[in-house]
Amino acid sequence: MPAPGSAPTRLGFLTTGPFDPVDPATGLEEALRLVELGDALGLDTAWLRPDHLRHAISSPVAMLAAASQRARRIGLGTASIPVRAENPLRLAEDLATLDLLSGGRLRPGLSVGSPKRVAAVDRAVHPTTAEHEEPGRERLLRFRELLRGGRVPGADERPDGSDDEDDDDAITPTVQPTSPGLADRLAYGAATLRTAAWAGSHGFRLLASDVTERGSGGGSGFAADQRALIDAYRDALPDPAAAHVTLALVVVPTDGATAEQRARYRADAAARAERAARADQSEGPGAVSSMVRAPDLVGPSDELAAALLADPAVQAADELAIALPAGLPAGDLARILTDVAEHLGPALGWSPATS
Repeated sequence: MPAPGSAPTRLGFLTTGPFDPVDPATGLEEALRLVELGDALGLDTAWLRPDHLRHAISSPVAMLAAASQRARRIGLGTASIPVRAENPLRLAEDLATLDLLSGGRLRPGLSVGSPKRVAAVDRAVHPTTAEHEEPGRERLLRFRELLRGGRVPGADERPDGSDDEDDDDAITPTVQPTSPGLADRLAYGAATLRTAAWAGSHGFRLLASDVTERGSGGGSGFAADQRALIDAYRDALPDPAAAHVTLALVVVPTDGATAEQRARYRADAAARAERAARADQSEGPGAVSSMVRAPDLVGPSDELAAALLADPAVQAADELAIALPAGLPAGDLARILTDVAEHLGPALGWSPATS
């Protein structure tokens, strides 16, 4: 575990790849250019946050396959793939192929999905079998077992019932291709103490975000609640040396921004805060949501670094992923990413990767 008061040793960024539905190609291309920029700036990981049935990245495997051929060094992560919408065997084939094409740079993150959207996505993906589908975490464990070389169900059965091992129609007993070590890089996206402990007890890495379980840290606010989640994960790990925590927060340095950009940054942060407040109120009159969201941090890098270094959740993370606001234009996102690498990172004690 990182030492108290220390900063994460790795610095990355996260994007949802938002696009205009009238011209989605431009938005997807802009997301790929951000990955290329992050690679050139020496950032450690580019994380894509996929979702289904939204104006944003829905096919992270296709996007990262393209990115892997344009950015040659940076790690490539998903934060996170909603596993209930996936077939474990097909996903294992896709991710193993992608990992091999990228030279072992893939950092897959998976989760059950947003509780408010799981049922709707289930009905969309499995319109006639949704109620019979394998639960998300069981599906995730089966996926990992396939990545590790576990036998494919039915692989011992010959399609024509013969015993001919040279039969061209015979299927291999394991997923192909295989990518050694990929299964050990799987991370689970958790937002509650229970799911974080599950991730730890099953030996996954942890993805944590700017949303966590309210009050889990004793009522002292988001940072304490998120630190409690990370501690629950680490406490549950059978092998503490295998722990790895990536924490994604919206942090917007303003060092190189124009006055117009700074105004947009702050207006976007205010709009996000207003949406979060409305979401709380939707729970009912006087009700308080069971989840709490971290406020966006906007300002000069020296001020942001001081706040982050004092944050107990950041102190417990191995990697900080700067979540880029989806409501800003591409030029602003490139400016933010540059300021992250050139100003915020050094203020945190981070150094860019060179190879």
